[in-house]
Amino acid sequence: MSKAETTDQKQLLHLVLGGELSSLKGVQFRDLDSLDIVGVFPDYKSAEVAWRAKAQATVDNAHMRYFIVHLHRLLDPETDAGLAG
Repeated sequence: MSKAETTDQKQLLHLVLGGELSSLKGVQFRDLDSLDIVGVFPDYKSAEVAWRAKAQATVDNAHMRYFIVHLHRLLDPETDAGLAG
């Protein structure tokens, strides 16, 4: 993909983060100071790869959860209404 192609495409930023939950019934982290901020990714596909690796690495801890946050929807909610990912 050329530089012109990447600058013409809209960035769909995604954040991958995780941590231990207080309870299996909700999404409240036990300790915000120990959140694992995996990173920000330019598209859903690359975020999913990172999420899957972290989730599989922590499968033995039932309270550990990783999430993909659609940052592009938070940054520009009106224009992203119809976009997938």
